[in-house]
Amino acid sequence: MSTAYLFPGQGSQHVGMGQALYQREPAARAVFDQADALLGFSLSSLCFFGPEEALTDTINQQPALYVTGLAAWQVMQSQDWPPPTFVAGHSLGELTALAAAGSLTFADGLRLVRRRGELMKRAGEEQPGAMAAVLGLELETLVTICAAAQARRSRPVQVANDNCPGQVVISGDKSALTEAVAQAEAAGARKVVILPITIAAHSPLMASAAAEFAAAVAATPIQPPSVPLVANVTARPVTTPDEIRAELTSQLTGNVQWHDSVRYLRQAGVTDFVEVGPGDVLTSLMKRIDRQAQRRRFEQAD
Repeated sequence: MSTAYLFPGQGSQHVGMGQALYQREPAARAVFDQADALLGFSLSSLCFFGPEEALTDTINQQPALYVTGLAAWQVMQSQDWPPPTFVAGHSLGELTALAAAGSLTFADGLRLVRRRGELMKRAGEEQPGAMAAVLGLELETLVTICAAAQARRSRPVQVANDNCPGQVVISGDKSALTEAVAQAEAAGARKVVILPITIAAHSPLMASAAAEFAAAVAATPIQPPSVPLVANVTARPVTTPDEIRAELTSQLTGNVQWHDSVRYLRQAGVTDFVEVGPGDVLTSLMKRIDRQAQRRRFEQAD
């Protein structure tokens, strides 16, 4: 059996995540306590008790998901889970996956994640944007719609996440995105949901964040991962520090090729997919991509 471990990104968080794990498992408690000490505030309390508004602020949301995912991963190491053949993470989850694979130390990864959140929040304040999930249209149709809306408004909008068949997220300037949404609805989209977020992740509006984040990535020690990571931007494995640095930097403005990443893993022989972290977003997407694959999740992270 070939197993890929998948780590979720923003949107999977909820107040209370990781609390039962912290109370029951010393290995998880050590991860949360280390994070609190490194950050200088109680991230664990924010995860366990909220308030939700503070937890969903991207500056906190990103480290909260990273820490909860790695607390779960540490517990799994002492249990009877199969060894990984690959790892992958959705957007922010890519850093969690790299730490799980030993490419980043926990502390270095946490500093990078916190910096990523700071820079993305600032970029969103300087150039506010929006994101929308479009259901029921083909990827190629949305690429064309976004290009036309961008040309008409002279402002950026593009596909941000190709999550699974029939679910694509678009991101960019509010006026261009509004136009793209209207065109998607006219083209027969089954549903369009404006996401509750004020940053245009995975769009050119994150360019200022990407430039500064590249410096942070360059200054961070990165080791070859113990197993290949299938990257968001290329949907192909990365195994060297240089490849990983390029991926982490380009990911902020590039789109998340999640559908193609999972298809690559299936073609590479992966039969078992395990979601590590709160929620079941990636397990649900997996069901839409390939119903024949085995899907599991580590529920104690909830």
